[in-house]
Amino acid sequence: MSFLKEILRRRTFGIISHPDAGKTTLTEKLLLFGGAIQEAGAVKNNKIKKGATSDFMEIERQRGISVATSVLAFNYKDKKINILDTPGHKDFAEDTFRTLTAVDSVIVVIDVAKGVEEQTEKLVSVCRMRKIPIIVFINKLDREGKDAFDLMDEVEKKLGLQVTPLSFPIGMGYDFQGIYNIWEKNINLFSGDSRKNIEDTIAISDLMSPELDKLIGENPANKLREELELIEEVYPAFSKEEYLAGNLQPVFFGSALNNFGVRELLDCFVEIAPTPRAKESDTRLVNPEEQKLSGFVFKIHANMDPKHRDRLAFIKIVSGTFERNKPYTHVRLNKSLKFSSPNAFFAEKKEIVDISYPGDIVGLHDTGNFKIGDTLTEGEIMNFKGIPSFSPEHFRYINNADPMKAKQLEKGVDQLMDEGVAQLFTLEMNNRKIIGTVGALQYEVIQYRLEHEYGAKCTYENFPVHKACWVKPDDAKNEEFKEFRRVKQKFLAHDKYNQLVFLADSDFTIQMTQSKYPSVKLFFTSEFD
Repeated sequence: MSFLKEILRRRTFGIISHPDAGKTTLTEKLLLFGGAIQEAGAVKNNKIKKGATSDFMEIERQRGISVATSVLAFNYKDKKINILDTPGHKDFAEDTFRTLTAVDSVIVVIDVAKGVEEQTEKLVSVCRMRKIPIIVFINKLDREGKDAFDLMDEVEKKLGLQVTPLSFPIGMGYDFQGIYNIWEKNINLFSGDSRKNIEDTIAISDLMSPELDKLIGENPANKLREELELIEEVYPAFSKEEYLAGNLQPVFFGSALNNFGVRELLDCFVEIAPTPRAKESDTRLVNPEEQKLSGFVFKIHANMDPKHRDRLAFIKIVSGTFERNKPYTHVRLNKSLKFSSPNAFFAEKKEIVDISYPGDIVGLHDTGNFKIGDTLTEGEIMNFKGIPSFSPEHFRYINNADPMKAKQLEKGVDQLMDEGVAQLFTLEMNNRKIIGTVGALQYEVIQYRLEHEYGAKCTYENFPVHKACWVKPDDAKNEEFKEFRRVKQKFLAHDKYNQLVFLADSDFTIQMTQSKYPSVKLFFTSEFD
């Protein structure tokens, strides 16, 4: 198959939502349709000891939440689909923000009962800023929830989207009978039996036909006709161009747990979703059709396989082909690297691939060469933009609880920080280590993984800091900067990349510092530079 054909086959998207809206369950069902798994295991159902395929870290299985972004790929209708399933929990939002740099479109999952939640608002605003095409999936229709029109209003108001439904529910909760597929003009009746792998649909080309009354009853049929008429009047007709430009968002309804409405979503998705898109670097716009390879690291994961203690750097391929054993330039280190076992993913199953195309995600075994945001090319010096490290909001001293295991602790902390789980700061005064995170739940994850993956135990101690500010003086030799260092020495630290950081205890301190030392600039994100 030609290079261009391979690019056009690719669909790389992320699934985002609030925790518990059913994101991982939807991922499972998409895989089921792709023939990639035989039975889907709902995340919280303990009777199925399988657990969800995409949640492979032990702590995820215990908590029933997704902590790390997983990458899954499958083929469907001759398309190669790459899904990036992101954590919904706000403590792990940083991972999700970074993942959004690697997707070409997103599916936003919304819970029919809870409607639009705060975490979803944040993530969607990032997608809108980047003009990423969005499809909305309203989930859990078999439960009592808000009216379909109210939900679409809420999506428009809270998320600032312009929606148009491509499927519509017949009833809701106890009265839920099925879905009318506006996109394909057919009806899918709900049996409540999730074991039925692929549901039968009934083509209904004429909504006025008495066939509809026979299928769902006279009253529901009349109600559906009214609702579909209203949809035509109120919502714009679907336009693929508007969707791809990020101006129009199609909406689908369904119940992922019952495997219902998912096929409609997937069939429409493979037809309309964008193929790999061009990406902006610091020097130029890079197009996927270019022959030479370029790609960037958006995630690093230590210990994907506990037996081998390996670290994987996840690379999104932007242009060209990635070939096994071919040397590529690591731009930041300015050195040539080759990879003998690049991995493609199916949750925790990995296979070695000889060649990958734009849109694909490749996992590279890493011995410490990669940082998040690094670029690989065939010699061109450029960096892809927009992968920041955020200022943490929680800070704690980390102490070694087992003196015999100091080395393991150091190695574990080092590797977990490379993943971007949290940030490490070392105080200048006494070299004590401080871990800063965006959310408090990360501390548990770090403690758990240090013990189970590295055999090291740690304890934490509170450290009263409000924000970490990266420090850039106009001139490192001037008196003002020396004075700043002398007065603030207790609160100065270095991050992992040896950049100077000021740990401020309040907003007031930050304001005072900025007015007192105007030549010392403070920043709240460190673009990896």
